[in-house]
Amino acid sequence: MPDKPVADPPAWRSAKAPSLADLELLGREVFRHLPEQFRALCDGLVIQVEDFADDDVLNHMEIDNPFDLMGLFQGVGLPFRSESAPVQMPNMIWLYRRPMLDYWAEHDETLGTIVAHVLVHEIGHHFGLSDDDMEGIEATAN
Repeated sequence: MPDKPVADPPAWRSAKAPSLADLELLGREVFRHLPEQFRALCDGLVIQVEDFADDDVLNHMEIDNPFDLMGLFQGVGLPFRSESAPVQMPNMIWLYRRPMLDYWAEHDETLGTIVAHVLVHEIGHHFGLSDDDMEGIEATAN
């Protein structure tokens, strides 16, 4: 039997979209549940949340519509770091709240599943993992 929609309008009066802080907490929690060897690729990962990517990022990636980018990895993971390299910034994942909420509204997936997908794919593509590898990793986060 399909889920019944909530028939009580007052129950929806206080409902709000997740804030930037809410999405950051969700991102950290999802990341915490990923396999250790995957998390180790990005030791010290910082998760940042903004409503949209900034214009510099969108221009650099040649993206016209800011709703087309849900996340971005910036950094150099442990396997690629060099002892002789200058001090490096921490690895960062940018989660873009508005594109994720838009995607969430249009698809039958939980927000946690979407965040897991973005985290795994941003990190996974950076390290050259296959789509099959990433699918297996995502399954452990849900």
